[in-house]
Amino acid sequence: MKVLVTGGAGYLGSHACIALREAGFAPVVVDNFANSRPAVLDRLAQITGEAMACERGDGLDARWVEQVLARHRVGAVLHFAGHKSVAESVAQPLKYYRNNVGGMVSLLDAMADSDCRTLVVSSSAAVYDASSPMPATEDSRRGPANPYGHTKLVIEDLLAALVAADPTWRVAVLRYFTAAGAHPSGLIGEDPRGAPDNLLLNVAQAAVGRRPFVSVYGNDYPTRDGTGVRDYVHVQDLAAGHVAALRALMSGERSLTVNLGTGRAHSVLEVVQAFERASGRPIPCRTAPRRPGDVAECYADPSLAQSLLGWCARRTLDDICADAWRWQRGNPGGYPEP
Repeated sequence: MKVLVTGGAGYLGSHACIALREAGFAPVVVDNFANSRPAVLDRLAQITGEAMACERGDGLDARWVEQVLARHRVGAVLHFAGHKSVAESVAQPLKYYRNNVGGMVSLLDAMADSDCRTLVVSSSAAVYDASSPMPATEDSRRGPANPYGHTKLVIEDLLAALVAADPTWRVAVLRYFTAAGAHPSGLIGEDPRGAPDNLLLNVAQAAVGRRPFVSVYGNDYPTRDGTGVRDYVHVQDLAAGHVAALRALMSGERSLTVNLGTGRAHSVLEVVQAFERASGRPIPCRTAPRRPGDVAECYADPSLAQSLLGWCARRTLDDICADAWRWQRGNPGGYPEP
């Protein structure tokens, strides 16, 4: 079956394409390359041994997306196309609502018109209320602390209303926690355009000399060492979770919402120490003020994903750091530009 992967050349989408191919599906990449690189497609071909179909265009254009779905006779969609920086969403909320919510509506319109109603959607732990007890379960109170998280909440509510109104839809909403790591081949990894917003990427770039130090945003949180605590889940495990969710929908599940996380929490300083072990290099750090929209801690109770999907995170923080270092060391400047 052909599976459309929106944002398929991006960090999460590219790893999902590999997992889909390994599971016997045929991914069709859709990307506008606003925050990704065409070179990813060559790397995917090296890893899988076969070129992947790719359509370049604007996901906000529902008519164009509908034509792509029809042209490839797509049976399901994995949706990764969205902005994801908390700090940027605080500074540019309109950009986030236009792209994340508007893009979701355009995709749903195109899917409905193409009679393709099986969808796996990237949501986020950012939908949870920061004051809720941790670990977060799927029933924890929702209350995003930033516009990025609120766009994900709006999308979740939109999808719930759609499934309730039309029983022909099958939708999986995956609330994943902090994606990190890289493919073990070292051929693909995280390489956004502009300044990275991801801690692991900042640490990796500092280790390779691409930036002089890592900014630690806040050392006065009510956590064990004063720095923010997150649930870091390997991007390979996340990709496997999307395939497991797709299989569940194909097997008859109409609607599901699950956390994808490890259930283990690590502070900023613990991540830095783990990367120092992986790279064998010291990572210089400097304390900076807290960023607007950040929360003290956020980590998952992933037990529902285990029971519904048979999925659990298999890789540790040390695995994440080892794979991220392999990618960054082999690609110190990121992907080559055309």
